Amino acid sequence: MTEHLPAPSRRRAAARLGVVVLVLAVLFYLVAVRRVIDIEEVRELIRAAGPLAPLVFVPVSALLAAVFVPGTLLAAMSGLLFGPLLGTVVTLCSAVGTAAIAGLLGRRAGRSSARGLIGAERSDRIDAQIARGGLWAVVGQRFVPGISDAMASYVFGAFGVPLWQMVAGSFIGSAPRAFVYTALGASIGEFSAPLAYTAIGVWCVTAGLGAYAAHRGYRMWRDRPVPDPVAEPPVSS
Repeated sequence: MTEHLPAPSRRRAAARLGVVVLVLAVLFYLVAVRRVIDIEEVRELIRAAGPLAPLVFVPVSALLAAVFVPGTLLAAMSGLLFGPLLGTVVTLCSAVGTAAIAGLLGRRAGRSSARGLIGAERSDRIDAQIARGGLWAVVGQRFVPGISDAMASYVFGAFGVPLWQMVAGSFIGSAPRAFVYTALGASIGEFSAPLAYTAIGVWCVTAGLGAYAAHRGYRMWRDRPVPDPVAEPPVSS
């Protein structure tokens, strides 16, 4: 039996969720579109850390990506500063940190509002689906090109994806792109180098797999049969 929340409760939940979405949209516009954060200054500050630069880069990059600084720029910066091998490790650690930060913030800011808006019964069904496939949903999203990982992590958090699934899924799914963008950053000025060609090839394969997985997942969801309603037991007289 579907739970129907009072209209005022739904309006309050929708208003709270709307505020969260508005804040994220403004943040995305300022950082990703208007570029209010100077990446060159960030790079020079990290470079000034000397031998500790990789350790400084991880939390700084994780926070910047969580506020929608493009991950491709941060990964390219990592490759330029640390080279393809260490840079890939640093980029991947940063991507995992971003997933944890955005997932926790999304859960704290939007979880109760999302549940209040869609109802407890539907939320419980979503929770059950997440328990079965949340990890691979995160992995699949990381493979699909053109989707902001930070924005997706906020959404995953709002829908209750556990932290361990966010971390593990981001680690698995972000590894190919971490190598690709870091290697391209390390190859700046030498795009004819074998490393650049390898990175481009990995990107093409990963994007193809991601597009196929997204299409297949959508078809499976669309074609999934609707379960028959459970008949209520007869009332004994």
